[in-house]
Amino acid sequence: MSDQKPTNPKDIIGSTKLPLHLWPTTATAMGCIGLLEGMLKYGRQNWREAGVRASIYVDACKRHLDAWFEGEECAPDSGSPHLANAIACLAIIIDAKAAGKLVDDRAYNGEGYRKLVEELTPQVAHLQELFKDKTPHHYTIADKDAASGQ
Repeated sequence: MSDQKPTNPKDIIGSTKLPLHLWPTTATAMGCIGLLEGMLKYGRQNWREAGVRASIYVDACKRHLDAWFEGEECAPDSGSPHLANAIACLAIIIDAKAAGKLVDDRAYNGEGYRKLVEELTPQVAHLQELFKDKTPHHYTIADKDAASGQ
């Protein structure tokens, strides 16, 4: 598929712009629910006035992702989907940074993380090779559903 249509000169200009059509509208919808919950609790776009600490929103995002990954679809306090709240946390970090309202309290000198990941990565292939003859059952949320008859 061509990025340009020869009969429309606007395509030449438009194809050099940010491709906003690539962002899934489903992610926008989820994020809106998370941001709606925050708006009703704290006020719309309050972070643009008050500012936010990066660590607070990273922690909240991780808590929502971890709860979702552990099989909990929605936050028990609000009923909002964890994924909606997680994407809202990321949106707030991005927007606060763009607005100059992000208090950047990320870890100091975190250069060791990338190095450690690169050092550990070969261990993955080693372990996969070492245990290639094993065929254990890898339990997932589907097992819970099967056990409960759903």
